[in-house]
Amino acid sequence: MNKVKKNTDLLHGSILTALTELAIPIMATSLVQTAYNLTDMAWIGRVGSDAVAAVGAAAMYTWLSSGVAALARMGGQVKAAHAYGAGDQKEAVQYGKGALQIAVMLALAFGLLVNLFTRPLIGFFHLNSSEVIHNAEIYLRIACGLIVFAFVGQTLTGLYTAAGNSRTPFIANCVGMGANMILDPLLIFGLGPIPAMGVMGAAAATVTAQFIVSLVLILCVRGDAVLSGQIQIWKPTPPRYLKMIIRIGFPASIQSMLYCGISMVLTRFVTSWGDAAVAVQRLGGQIETISWMTADGFGSAINAFTGQNFGAKNMKRVKKGYMISAGVMFLWGMFTTSLLVFGAVPIFSLFIHEPEVIPIGAGYMRIIGYSEMFLCIELMTVGAMSGMGRTMEASILTILLTASRIPLAFWLGGTSLGLEGVWWALTISSVVKGIVFFSVFMVWMRKV
Repeated sequence: MNKVKKNTDLLHGSILTALTELAIPIMATSLVQTAYNLTDMAWIGRVGSDAVAAVGAAAMYTWLSSGVAALARMGGQVKAAHAYGAGDQKEAVQYGKGALQIAVMLALAFGLLVNLFTRPLIGFFHLNSSEVIHNAEIYLRIACGLIVFAFVGQTLTGLYTAAGNSRTPFIANCVGMGANMILDPLLIFGLGPIPAMGVMGAAAATVTAQFIVSLVLILCVRGDAVLSGQIQIWKPTPPRYLKMIIRIGFPASIQSMLYCGISMVLTRFVTSWGDAAVAVQRLGGQIETISWMTADGFGSAINAFTGQNFGAKNMKRVKKGYMISAGVMFLWGMFTTSLLVFGAVPIFSLFIHEPEVIPIGAGYMRIIGYSEMFLCIELMTVGAMSGMGRTMEASILTILLTASRIPLAFWLGGTSLGLEGVWWALTISSVVKGIVFFSVFMVWMRKV
């Protein structure tokens, strides 16, 4: 199979070298996306905790949209990787093209529905301030109304990764972050003839950066015959390919949306402690992305590695790749635990400046920090399972174990722990999920 030089060979040679070449740009991309999100929050935080609460509430639906996009991204990435592993470039083109067609249709439908039901969607959280509610509605209409750029960018990133090329998405996201860092302060606070737009400016900056990322990804496919064929979405895709993409991607999509739905229920529960508590939860979650977005990025690498080698029927290489990945994620998880636990106050103070809110945020970060290693193992294992086409099993485990957060949070939140009881519910469930996922995968590997 002919490959462009920048595509990593995942089927032959050193496993550690192959995983490193593929994973480092993906993890770097995740860190760029994390910096991208934190840049938003840093500038919004200067407006005040009410603005953070508004963006945080609306951003729950942009998170939900990632679950919708996962149907196309995961289905396309897994099946394209299988086709690459089997040496069938024609199938890879059909799966990639079909994934992009599905992504565009889902994005347009999602944006329309969100704008039709903006008020009840924000009303779900029972926010206390009318200004917070108004700003949340504005952010939601813009960020989700133009979500098509994010959908296309995510799906193309998955297709690049399936081909063994993680460098191009990294470059595209760096360009997007650079644009975002310039646009955020410019549109939020204004400059010269540009008026200060506050939360509206933050949403506009985010959407513009997503457009730039997608544009760079599209422009860069010209040098690859397979990838250039995948973006020809005006050409019809045979139904059997679309059905297979949906079959593989649907469980991952439902898993992600339910995961987000569970977080929404918890956010609504957290509002009983005030809008500042919502700001802490959403900002703390963004800071935590230092851990989980990087782990999810590495999960994408092991997904492509597992997918290609599974397609080539090389299960011995799959096993070795998983164990090497587990070791890497263990080390990264321990690093992020140390960072969040011991750096809680100075890190949180970078984003929120109200003295009464900082201790609450620092408490969130310390408690959630203890679970980071287990979270990293969970996300990496989900990537490996999905690469083998076992998205249904991964989704069922994730949904069942994550759903336990709701009764646990209501129970612990009702004790003397109060709001910190909710944070402990998140940590306990993450620890259990990490242990369960690792154990299940080990059992599967022994059976192969």
